[in-house]
Amino acid sequence: MARKIIIDTDPGVDDAMAIFFALRSPELDVIGLTTVFGNVHTDLATTNALRLLEIAGRTDIPVAKGADDPLAGPFKGPVPFVHGDDGQGNANLPAPRSRPIDQPAAAFIVEQIMAAPGEITLVPIGPLTNIALALRLEPRIAQHVKEVVLMGGNALCPGNATPAAEANIHNDPEAADVVFGAGWPVTMVGLDVTHQVNMTPEHLARYAASDDPLAQHIARIIPHYRAYFERANPGMRGIYVHDSSAIAYVIDPTLFETRQWPLRVETQGVSRGKTWPAVGTGAEQLPAAWRNRPPVNVCVGVDAERLIALEAGRLT
Repeated sequence: MARKIIIDTDPGVDDAMAIFFALRSPELDVIGLTTVFGNVHTDLATTNALRLLEIAGRTDIPVAKGADDPLAGPFKGPVPFVHGDDGQGNANLPAPRSRPIDQPAAAFIVEQIMAAPGEITLVPIGPLTNIALALRLEPRIAQHVKEVVLMGGNALCPGNATPAAEANIHNDPEAADVVFGAGWPVTMVGLDVTHQVNMTPEHLARYAASDDPLAQHIARIIPHYRAYFERANPGMRGIYVHDSSAIAYVIDPTLFETRQWPLRVETQGVSRGKTWPAVGTGAEQLPAAWRNRPPVNVCVGVDAERLIALEAGRLT
């Protein structure tokens, strides 16, 4: 049977790629999209989620609008220089015909997990606010979820939002620390691996050459996103594959090498949002902040070419 997943998302160019990748993967059954601030404000994230499902012909999938702001303060704003003013590479899509459900994202997550214990995998590919709110609403979801596979964090490498922090975690470090400490099975697919997965212009050309409507949408929204990466990383060609890497892990974990460490998220100062693994420390020597924290499955290596080929094969 296909694995039931809920994608928590802030679409976002790479979110669009990840959602389409999941929808085209027979191993997965996307039972809902929940939306959050991050790449764009939550209202626009919700609009974009509806638009993407219409492009994919999957308006049967519910969309639940989530949090507008982080747990501990106001959202500091989107990143149009990365994803465009509309979050879709300035493609300026028409307004969606469909609407989100009335239920808030956190309540939807709780309802789905509690109705199908051990069956639902959460795949957050934005800030972790909705996931932390769902835990606050019903702590028992930690015992009833199948797994949490998230895109975010940086265990052994620099950040991308700041020198210390990855963008999704930086947008709500307090929520991330709650999620990493909840005692449920968590896999972190962060910059340690996504910065190893470089989709080159030659790879991207497959999308532009395809007559598939999902591939054509990707080809339309990629140029603005690609231009950002090439400005930010002199000598780079193409894009890094962030959110789709989390989908790839759910489909085929053998693509990745992982390590298990207790993990804390910095919530203060210049390192705010940094994900700190307890690397090289035996359990008996753990500093107090990491004691009694559950191990997190952290991706540290990846078969990049096989991942890129898997995604392109599903969408082109």
